[in-house]
Amino acid sequence: MSKGRLEAFSDGVLAIILTIMVLELKVPEEGTLSALQPLIPKFLSYILSFIFLGIYWNNHHHLWQAAKNVNGPILWANLHLLFWLSLIPFVTGWMGENNFSTIPVAFYGVVLWCSAMAYYIMVRAMIAHHGRDSLLAAAIGNKTKEVLSLSIYTVAIPLAFVAAWIAALLYVVVAIMWLVPDRRIETKLKKR
Repeated sequence: MSKGRLEAFSDGVLAIILTIMVLELKVPEEGTLSALQPLIPKFLSYILSFIFLGIYWNNHHHLWQAAKNVNGPILWANLHLLFWLSLIPFVTGWMGENNFSTIPVAFYGVVLWCSAMAYYIMVRAMIAHHGRDSLLAAAIGNKTKEVLSLSIYTVAIPLAFVAAWIAALLYVVVAIMWLVPDRRIETKLKKR
């Protein structure tokens, strides 16, 4: 099967997720700077989530450049990823609305962990379909950043119950790690 519909569908879902997130930011009724102060936690959680969604979109786009086609398991794996990403507006709003308190920060981490695991599963499904000797498999290479991200989330989630701000800081660390798009795929594509 062609990969074009999957890419277009994924782009559309991510665009909707981003739109839902920004619509959750309510405009203050007063035209003063002090009216913006209560929005700071909401805006910070929005920025972090926007960056995460941008990272997923970027890496998803790069990944699909190395893929030739799709099969049923890949379609389901991609849908699984989109499911977890679609929960980001909810946990973003909850975390911002509650000033980065324990339970929302922990649940935010759970959604990030599940999103990362879903992405990992999708990549594994793609490699299984394209073969271990494929350009895609070579482009993915080692999985250091993926494993490190999941490890940081695994530590941050329970840590949220001790110090939510440290858990949130660890989420920022993961975002910084991934901020530059994954160059492994670009490098391999240029060589072919």
